[in-house]
Order: sequence, then C-alpha cells, then structure tokens
Amino acid sequence: MAYFLDPNAQPQPFFRAPPAVFAAVAALVLAHLARDLLPPDLSNEIIYLYGLIPSRYTIDPYGSLIERLVPFVTYMFVHGDWTHVVFNAVWLFVFGAVVVRRWGTARFVLFCLLCGLGAALTYLAFNPDSSAPMIGASGAIAGLMAAGFRMIGADEENLTPLLDRRILIWSAVWSVLNVVMGVIGFGADGSIREIAWQAHLGGYFSGLLLAGLFDRARPRHLMADGA
Repeated sequence: MAYFLDPNAQPQPFFRAPPAVFAAVAALVLAHLARDLLPPDLSNEIIYLYGLIPSRYTIDPYGSLIERLVPFVTYMFVHGDWTHVVFNAVWLFVFGAVVVRRWGTARFVLFCLLCGLGAALTYLAFNPDSSAPMIGASGAIAGLMAAGFRMIGADEENLTPLLDRRILIWSAVWSVLNVVMGVIGFGADGSIREIAWQAHLGGYFSGLLLAGLFDRARPRHLMADGA
C-alpha cells in the first residue's frame, strides 16, 4: 500500500472539538476530582450542599435566596462517581461540539444553563417531597442532544422543524428509553442506580424548544466558519 505525504499538510488534532467543549468537560472532571480527593464525610457533605434537593424548596426551605438558587447550577458539576463523569463527558464532546460550531461559545454556555434549569425544575415538579439530592450534568447534556438532532439536515438559515418525522420518532423513542431506565434503575452507563429520568426529559424538551430561539438569534457566519 502506497502513502503519499503532503509536505505542507498540517497535523490534525485527535479531538476536533472547539475549545469551549474542552473547557466544559475539564470543568466536570476537575470538579469531581476535587471532591474525590476530600475525606468521605466532607465529600458527601458537598453532595448535600450543592446537589438539588426538592424538599428544601417545598417542605423545609432554608438559607438565603442565593443559597436556594445556587444548587440549580452547581448540581450539574457534582457527579456520583468517575463512570458518571466519563459517560457525561463523552456525550458532551459529541453534542457540545455541534452546538458550539453553529451558535458560538456564549450561546452554548447559556443554552446549557437553561437546559440544566429546565431539567431541575422538571425533577422538582415530579418529586417535590424528595430529600435525595439530584446531581449530574446529564439533564443539560440531554438538551444539547435535542439541539444536535434539530441540526441534523439543517441548512444555514433554519433548523430541522420540530414536527419533522425524524425528530418526532427519536423524541418518542428517547423518552420511552428514559422512562424504562428510570423505572428499572438501569443506567445508560451500565450501572444499577436511581435515575433522575424526569430531569433527562426536562432537559431534552427544554433543548428541543429553545433551540429554535437560539438559532434565530445567532450570527449567520458561525456555521460557515466553524466558530
């Protein structure tokens, strides 16, 4: 087999994700590493301080307004174990790169936060009395997944319509899979655990609906130049 080398060719990176995606993954990894290095008691305390616990908002409200609002963001940076982190990091690479290239870094960050908020509010609505902390970025990543699906077959001007047959079929399949995994407790990473499937659905459908608004607001040069 012959190989032809171009002396002017530039080396290609192993991962072709935008810097914003690497930064987001690094934030998840470093946050878990920092907690993993702490003594077990302190590590568990962080889960309860920065995870989202529904009963704190419905049964026994506590703290200042800021203390009640912070977990709606910080829960996304707290994970149960390294398998949880790695699984979310992989999907963040896959769908985050698609979103950043079309919308840019600032819109990517804001979109993730809003999808994470949608996931948290959905979980809170379905589990108002729960005292178990919800943790993990999978709700926000589900929103990125939804946006990524709407970008499949999209052109420079418009996303794939919400009522496109492919979007409807995948959304139905994905919803059923999440409900089933939640009921039987079988995680998509192969582990047996309690799955916050309501948060996954909340993040996904938040992303599905918000994608159109974000896409209409973006500068039209982004997709062309890969920003």
